[in-house]
Amino acid sequence: MLRTLVLLATSALLLVGCGSNGPVRRISEPAASIQQITVRADGRWELQLRLNNYSSIPMRFTGTRLDVAFDNGAAAHIEAQPGLDIGPETADAFTTTITPTAAGMARIATALADGHGLSYTLEGSVQAVPADASEKSWKVKASSALSPVPGLPGTLR
Repeated sequence: MLRTLVLLATSALLLVGCGSNGPVRRISEPAASIQQITVRADGRWELQLRLNNYSSIPMRFTGTRLDVAFDNGAAAHIEAQPGLDIGPETADAFTTTITPTAAGMARIATALADGHGLSYTLEGSVQAVPADASEKSWKVKASSALSPVPGLPGTLR
């Protein structure tokens, strides 16, 4: 009887020791994409940049240094300090005003005038601070497309 109790107690302790130490902390590289571009009267762009946190922990996004290209031609440079706290496995967007290149201005004006979309590529880095860690920089590259928004002149999504 005593032997059985000792065996059960030992088994219970072993099972408790096999338990996890809480949720797994997975830090994955983030992603960036253009959510919307609005051409302002002065020619600059109001750009909404979407940042995706694929990590299992919250991260504070502190900086972006990204080059925008339309159809493989340089269009603009985004350098911003969003200061966004984004929860685990979620996304958020921020708005920044940027000055496009002459080629970027011409390309977006043509797309808006013709009512056609255009392809874009983002390439550069995103800086973020994972919870309870130090700041880290990730290289990002993304390609997608933008289309004119009916009813919103000068806007592409």
